[in-house]
Amino acid sequence: MARAEKAIITNMCMIYDGNKILVQNRVDRNWGGICFPGGHVEYGESFVKSVIREVKEETGLSIYNPKLCGVKQFYTEEDERYIVFLFKTDQFTGEIVSSDEGEVFWIEAAELENYTMPVSFKEMYQVFISDYSEQFSYMDGDQVVRELL
Repeated sequence: MARAEKAIITNMCMIYDGNKILVQNRVDRNWGGICFPGGHVEYGESFVKSVIREVKEETGLSIYNPKLCGVKQFYTEEDERYIVFLFKTDQFTGEIVSSDEGEVFWIEAAELENYTMPVSFKEMYQVFISDYSEQFSYMDGDQVVRELL
């Protein structure tokens, strides 16, 4: 088996202030709904710097000391490993400004269940708030299996 494989590397960040979390209502047709800001890691860019940049682009906030709290991964239809590094922070400055990615706003964390979320975001959210470190999805026959590990 090869030691290398094609991968797409991305990030996502839960920004919180007490019991409130910053959410983004993504307008993406394939993965729309309420989730956290984030995006692709650029070639030559560190994971931490990429999440700081993505949050600034999508929310207007400057975040500090984002902590890696887990990872999400799955395989695309092209057999590429899709990796999402999950960060969280409560250290930020600035005023929120929505972007083309979607409207950003604060909600009470307990209210998240009342919103439409993208596929698998509910399971991924558990990695942000619990002792899980990974959300891994794979195909078992024609069924998608989502594991929290």
